[in-house]
Amino acid sequence: MNYVGRFAPSPSGPLHAGSLATALASWLDARAQGGRWLLRIEDVDTPRTVPGAAQVIMGQLQALGLLWDGDIIWQSRRGDAYQAAFDSLAAQGLIYGCGCTRREIADSALRGQTAPGADGERPYPGTCRHGLPEGRQARAWRLRVPDGVERFEDRWLGPQEQDVAQAVGDFALRRADGLWAYQLAVVVDDAAQGVTDVVRGADLLSSTARQRVLGRLLGLPDLRYMHVPLILDPASGLKLSKQNGAPPIDTGAPLQALEAAWSALGFTPLSADGIAPFLSEATSRWAARFPR
Repeated sequence: MNYVGRFAPSPSGPLHAGSLATALASWLDARAQGGRWLLRIEDVDTPRTVPGAAQVIMGQLQALGLLWDGDIIWQSRRGDAYQAAFDSLAAQGLIYGCGCTRREIADSALRGQTAPGADGERPYPGTCRHGLPEGRQARAWRLRVPDGVERFEDRWLGPQEQDVAQAVGDFALRRADGLWAYQLAVVVDDAAQGVTDVVRGADLLSSTARQRVLGRLLGLPDLRYMHVPLILDPASGLKLSKQNGAPPIDTGAPLQALEAAWSALGFTPLSADGIAPFLSEATSRWAARFPR
């Protein structure tokens, strides 16, 4: 199987140190395995999209020598593909309308109807699974999650498992605002791009089991996963993110930015005098740590 990896930033702002570490890990894993590295702009959540941010991200990647292969996919242009997947699931009786508001779901958690998952996520309690309450109309559309434990081997973190029905519940595929949900878009796009390996931040680990379940229901092949460590803000202890005001990476000092990302991934410093030598040596070291 030929390796195909991808980097899929959300264009809500420029890359920061945390997103660069993920981009570098993804790029190195693809190059170390002689594979392709694709770029996807995850702008399905249009209210969070910042005009011009995608172009800034592309410029940052190019300045750092992290060049992608092939054409870029934009999620905002792929509604027909998401609809086709949705229709396939609906034809199997796996979709139902949900009339619950966010407040009602939160209130059910406060009443102790559901227990929080490992990351604090509250599973959907199944209120509308057997039909909408009288007088309600569907707001969102949810997947009927099958029972069972989903197990997979994470290439960084080792064996993982999650009972998606218990930990997450029936998750939304189309949101109350009419937008396609991240979970559906990611699964459909990975398949469309022929992705074999996903390298991303550990904050998305909790999404992996449900994405594997969804992919299987759509008849798609399983992928390999690697979730790399997050970079935390030393002051707050929170992960670096655009929402938390993380500063953009300095492309005026690209080698220093790459070295910082490399160190954040837990590797010993490299002695390189330029971007190309750095990436070459980093690829060799990555291949030695994560052989095919």
